[in-house]
Amino acid sequence: MLNSKNSVETKRVLQFLEEIGIQTVEKKLDATTFLPGLSLGTNCIYVDFDALLYPGDLLHEAGHLAVTDGKTREMIDSIISSGEWPTQGEEIAAILWSYAALTYLNLEPSFVFHSNGYKGNSEWFISNFTNANYIGLPFLEWAGLALSDKSANLEGKKPFPIMQKWIRD
Repeated sequence: MLNSKNSVETKRVLQFLEEIGIQTVEKKLDATTFLPGLSLGTNCIYVDFDALLYPGDLLHEAGHLAVTDGKTREMIDSIISSGEWPTQGEEIAAILWSYAALTYLNLEPSFVFHSNGYKGNSEWFISNFTNANYIGLPFLEWAGLALSDKSANLEGKKPFPIMQKWIRD
């Protein structure tokens, strides 16, 4: 399902990423990237729109940048191939962050959680998240990005999937 750089959804995602401070850099990528047409760099996402199969993957990759602390984000180019990043906690937090982003953008969950992703568990994520079973929320709360229902009530703020901020310090 090849999606164009010019689709309404992709334009909305790119504008959102720009607004929250995640830069996208268009460049030709080789076929060795983990996700077709996408690669992460220091504080940016490299995008090859000719190879990008699922624009929703942009939100997942942005989630990785967003939930990673600022110091580590500055070193992504050097640590991405180490196998030490992202941690399992950051991975699940990036998945949940992308759900918050698609909710904010009023996109269907299948835009990010497409049938060819998430090791066959896309429907499982959609089911859990749409039923407010937010696996990964403790990490987002710990990182200061979102609040559980209980914490939001105590602070008089809105709970997840509303984000308190989009990028971790």
